[in-house]
Amino acid sequence: MTSASGGADMVDWNLAVATATRLVRPGPEVSRAEAAAVVAELRRHALAAEEHVREFTGMRSSSLADAAATPVLIVDRPGWVRANVAGFRTIVQPLVEKLQARRTGGSASAVLGTVGEKATGIEVGALLAFLSTKVLGQYETFAPAEPSLEAPDSPAALFDKPRLGPEGPGPGRLLLVAPNIVHVERELDVDPADFRLWVCLHEETHRTQFTAVPWLRDHIQSEVQSFLAETDVDPGALVERLRDAAGSLGAGLPGLGGRGGDAPSAGLLEIVQSPAQREILGRLTAVMSLLEGHADVVMDGVGPAVVPSVAEIREKFQQRRDRGANRLDLVLRRLLGMDAKLRQYQDGAVFVRGVVERVGMEGFNRVWTSPNTLPTKDEIHDPAAWVARVGR
Repeated sequence: MTSASGGADMVDWNLAVATATRLVRPGPEVSRAEAAAVVAELRRHALAAEEHVREFTGMRSSSLADAAATPVLIVDRPGWVRANVAGFRTIVQPLVEKLQARRTGGSASAVLGTVGEKATGIEVGALLAFLSTKVLGQYETFAPAEPSLEAPDSPAALFDKPRLGPEGPGPGRLLLVAPNIVHVERELDVDPADFRLWVCLHEETHRTQFTAVPWLRDHIQSEVQSFLAETDVDPGALVERLRDAAGSLGAGLPGLGGRGGDAPSAGLLEIVQSPAQREILGRLTAVMSLLEGHADVVMDGVGPAVVPSVAEIREKFQQRRDRGANRLDLVLRRLLGMDAKLRQYQDGAVFVRGVVERVGMEGFNRVWTSPNTLPTKDEIHDPAAWVARVGR
């Protein structure tokens, strides 16, 4: 599979961006003056949130250079797509190389040839178009190295325009998706200024986590690369695993002798995982639950001092999370693992609050000492067990 840029790849990334840009739904209707005001306010709130988060958590960047190297970008939905394509290209490179080696050996070339990078590019683009309407903000851990921005399409352009790469990995960057923030604040009927700062507090917490804990990014990247290295690109093994997964799923369906609706369902990724990948994913799930739950606790903890309507915002936002959207949206969320993402917020927040109640914020911050002090998948559901192991 030869990419549009002339090198071997799994996906035609340029086609993925073009497809997503064509399919993405427009954001809320605002005048140009209103859009400019939103962008300016988000930039101010992102700057203010940095000090609020560090004051509340006691976490400081290891150096001013580390913080300065992780920019805050205000993007629209196509800009979010471009940023994530750049991150995908960076993180999946080892898998691309593995597929190339397999193709050179000839055993999988026929299967890979039938897939085609252009077809995959269209599929990735459709997926990104859907996701680009859901994300309020994101700390992009695997952003490409600088320069991170392209020149704007015009001198009057409002939004930052991330580069597509393919530079090597950089230190990360924070994205705030302005149209989605406006859409949700209108849907919830909450104070816009308060909601925008509240969102910035959550996302700035992620930025602080990675700039204050120098080893965290490399640790997560190592786990992700280990997960990809375990990917079995042999078509026969994949078909066998799919067959086994289909049998286990069937055992949980009504009328097939299973437990029906009580049986846990598997997402698409879980179906094709090897045992080694499930173990790695368990560790990654624990880390991501910690990071998401910590951000939720911080945004609510800082909130009362700087966000007057934080209680109303949290109540309405949680109701929105619990309620979901239409049936198709719920199905897609489940298939893509987005329900698991929501559980990470809930499980992680319970863990963080449980630890802070027992040993205080200073005691909780021992979680950032090393990979060995991160909670395990079991400890995320048992804060006392983590305190017994680490926090004394």
